[in-house]
Amino acid sequence: MSSGPETGSYAALFDASPTTTKLVTLGNLSRVGARPPLGQYVSLLWARRHFLWADARAKVTSGTRQSLLGQAWLILDPLINGAVYFVVFGLLMKGGKGIDNFLGYLLIGVFLFGFTTSSINGGARSVQTGKNLIRAFTFPRAALPISVVLRNLLNLGPTLVTLAALIYFIGPDEEYTWRLALVPLALALQVVFTTGVTLLVARWAAALPDVANLIRMAMRIWLYASAVFFSFDALLKDEPELKMVVEANPMFIVLDIVRDCVLYATTPDPMRWVWLGGWAVGMLLIGFITFWQAEESYGR
Repeated sequence: MSSGPETGSYAALFDASPTTTKLVTLGNLSRVGARPPLGQYVSLLWARRHFLWADARAKVTSGTRQSLLGQAWLILDPLINGAVYFVVFGLLMKGGKGIDNFLGYLLIGVFLFGFTTSSINGGARSVQTGKNLIRAFTFPRAALPISVVLRNLLNLGPTLVTLAALIYFIGPDEEYTWRLALVPLALALQVVFTTGVTLLVARWAAALPDVANLIRMAMRIWLYASAVFFSFDALLKDEPELKMVVEANPMFIVLDIVRDCVLYATTPDPMRWVWLGGWAVGMLLIGFITFWQAEESYGR
């Protein structure tokens, strides 16, 4: 009988007496898809940070590849929206009465609120659209809504450049001071807050997909409640309690701080920073923990 290399290979595969034996017990096994502890979950996400950035960049590019103007739509879309809102609220409805540099006031509101809107609406659909990935691979599911936020953050870059150019070249002359250095901090807190809300709505929409439609409607209401198109100073001057509630809105605070720094050379009230920081950190913790608690349900 031949005892060549082929015979030796089969013998190694089917030999009933393996040279190495490993005892498998229940203690050596782990359940596939089990939710890891919170600290380990954060570590797993951090280990995949490079992939998240690469995925976000790829989707930003692929999202505009099929259109004729390509990535120019990242600038044109908020620009066209801003022009429409200026005609409707500034010219037709006279919503800019009593507001210095209404064009800058409006564009800051439209551009910055657009980032939060896109992130939350996209996050609400992220688990549903990522079902195939969830069932095929093991990874922290929070990567899906966080990737949506990163994608919109990359889109925000050219939008902010356009916003700065419009305010500088088209709007009235403004006094630009050291307060401009505070704007990145306000935007960073907005990103943290938006990430928390995105994780929260992703959890809700994963449990009940119809929630995504309700969230789109809620975002429209939130848009008007954040003083994007008009000022509440005149509307609520006789309603101090209601005005206090409106001014506690985190997106109202973001827009108010950025407008003070960019348009009016005014130092924001320190309490505005305290409120915004509390909203950002609190919402991130609530959203992240809520999403993590349902980790095992997303692949069902």
